[in-house]
Amino acid sequence: MKKQVECERLRLMVFESAFDLGNDIDHLLLKRYGYDDQKYTFIIPIKENFFEDGHLKVEIEETVRGKDLFLLTDIGNYSLTYNMHGFTNHTSPNDLMMQLKDGIGACNSHAKYINVVMPLLYAGRQHRRISRENLMCGMILRELDQNRKMKSFITFDAHDQGVEHSIHNMEFDNFFATNIILENLIHDVDCSTLENLVFVAPDNGATGRRNVYLNSFNSSFIHREAGSFVKQRDYNHFVDGKYPILSHDYCGNEDLKGKTAIISDDMISSGNSMFDVIDELKKRGTKKIYLATTYALFTKGIDKFREYYEQEKFDGLYTTNLSYIPFEYQQEKWLHVCDCAPLVSDVIYNIHNDLSISSILRDRSYPVKLLEKKFSSCSHTDKN
Repeated sequence: MKKQVECERLRLMVFESAFDLGNDIDHLLLKRYGYDDQKYTFIIPIKENFFEDGHLKVEIEETVRGKDLFLLTDIGNYSLTYNMHGFTNHTSPNDLMMQLKDGIGACNSHAKYINVVMPLLYAGRQHRRISRENLMCGMILRELDQNRKMKSFITFDAHDQGVEHSIHNMEFDNFFATNIILENLIHDVDCSTLENLVFVAPDNGATGRRNVYLNSFNSSFIHREAGSFVKQRDYNHFVDGKYPILSHDYCGNEDLKGKTAIISDDMISSGNSMFDVIDELKKRGTKKIYLATTYALFTKGIDKFREYYEQEKFDGLYTTNLSYIPFEYQQEKWLHVCDCAPLVSDVIYNIHNDLSISSILRDRSYPVKLLEKKFSSCSHTDKN
């Protein structure tokens, strides 16, 4: 059994929902502090119990007194199951949110600081009230904010960062995996494909993110332009938790012949609206299409993604391992899962040691440096 690092107050409480990511973060932190990851760990052992009547309980098996504790959960992990009244249930975001709150309660105020790392923000898509409804994301943040031991809440690519207005005491840090996604994309795609790009927002809400991608390719080697789609919805009907999309209207240069399109969004749910966008771009002559998203939820499976790829309608989907993706999905040629464990470990290290996080939040120069290096290499190869 691995020993706890004695001379350091940092500890991780990794729930099963984030097991793989949590272990990778643990290894990276141990390496950073110079410890043997075969002998030591920062992870506090816990028991996660689901009872047959539907209740749950988290037990901490080692002291957290005086520790700077980081709790890591993935509320999007639906692969975990528990038995309830003879039925097998898959965990939902509600189950895993309650589990997190139970884990915080199990600390019994003994930890010096409590930090929550929740990459996929609970109920984050319901960021504004449009009818008689509760804003659950803000309510949960407000509840955590009232715990006097809470130091920070760490999330990645929140659908709307305005939810932080619900808190007043703890820190709310919203990070982005843009550089990691672009690092993988730039590495995989050849120079000729990157020379003529159109950056596309699939709806109005994604225009800010599209602009980040657009500015990240601010290189003399790249011709860039922007486009966006406007969704026309049927607000008279509510189906599967959303208003059906009637059409996607494109705003931008209609002639996209020979261009490479990069479509960026914070998440892909079922993918239906993304398929419409792909079809519309293909009508306008795009040569290649890449999808870039922080969270690929695949709520309707991947069959249609596979079909579109086989029909050469798109060329790749770049996403992260910040939320659960089934192993069999990860074997698909078109799906590129970018490892964000180094990013999360850097965030934890800096916050634990009261170091600046500005460079992690706002480093816009990294993709440009990668592009300059890649195109310089291409030019050198052409000359030879």
